[in-house]
Amino acid sequence: MKGRIKYEFKSTLWKHDGTGGWYFVSLPKPISKEIREHLKWQEEGWGRLKIIAGLGGVVWDTAIWFDTKRNTYLLPVKAEIRKKLSLQNDDFLSISIWI
Repeated sequence: MKGRIKYEFKSTLWKHDGTGGWYFVSLPKPISKEIREHLKWQEEGWGRLKIIAGLGGVVWDTAIWFDTKRNTYLLPVKAEIRKKLSLQNDDFLSISIWI
């Protein structure tokens, strides 16, 4: 992704307990801190930051949201991606994001 900053990390897929049962991966706190310090100016409402995500050879346009309770960004992993890659709750994933 030319002209974008790339971050690579490993994280566990988890399911939110609330309505809708969204699945997320939490970005590591040091990466979130760096992104927040340098790119917060690009955030839209509710700490939303547009990104490109890559996982298991699948790349998609999405966004990360800053979660003040967890003090980190969250990357939602939609059903289409989970189904395509046969992902399950608690899977440990290698993820790339481009901002």
